[in-house]
Amino acid sequence: MTVLDTGKCETAKTALRQALAANGGNTKDEAVIAAIDNLTQLNPTTAPARSETLLDSEWLLINAPNFPGGKQLPDGKFTYTLGRLAFNMFQPTQLKLVIDRVLQPVRLLENKQQRSHDIVVEFTTIDESFPKLTGIVHNQGVCHPISDTKLQVKFTGGTLAPQEGTNIKDWQEVFGKQRQSSQKSWQERFISGFFRLMFGLVPPQAMNPDTGEVSFTMNRSPKGSLEILYLDEEMRITRGEKGTLLVCQRY
Repeated sequence: MTVLDTGKCETAKTALRQALAANGGNTKDEAVIAAIDNLTQLNPTTAPARSETLLDSEWLLINAPNFPGGKQLPDGKFTYTLGRLAFNMFQPTQLKLVIDRVLQPVRLLENKQQRSHDIVVEFTTIDESFPKLTGIVHNQGVCHPISDTKLQVKFTGGTLAPQEGTNIKDWQEVFGKQRQSSQKSWQERFISGFFRLMFGLVPPQAMNPDTGEVSFTMNRSPKGSLEILYLDEEMRITRGEKGTLLVCQRY
């Protein structure tokens, strides 16, 4: 990029950050959409889906979370149920929590053909029926380029684990009964059964007594695509198949 182009990009990125801050991180807001459109027209990377050195990083989501079923609180954070974050795989599915931050580590995998496309959600429980706990839902995924601007993405499983400093006994009391399905509603059992059949989901079985971790695997994950609209040394903007826009900065 020329010095002029670099200056335009920096100005456009600042305008996008300001628009996100003024509109609660909502990427469906007209002002945010306009700021994204303005920046993507200045994209300095010709083939972002193949730009390995720029792709590989720990990315931090800076727009509002886009998981379904969320509700924004007065402090600006978003509340969800645990089930909404991981295919209803982890119990208790109706546990209320707030998202503290969302990270996405991207790195070359051992097969040298795919990269990780994980979504790491750090949360704090806010359900009055349970002790306050901090944890991580780690949805594991892989990706590879299918064009200069698009990645093919699929998810392979997920883990639920406590954050450092969490009381492990309280954690085990809340999350240690993953096999109990009697607590699920018939809708949840139907959805879980559908996911098992269609996607080869293997639900959590037992908690690791030392780490407090529980996990599930997905053997027949559906494949989707992700378009990279903007990529440079500090920012990445992507658009999913359903039009979901994600704005991340290098962490």
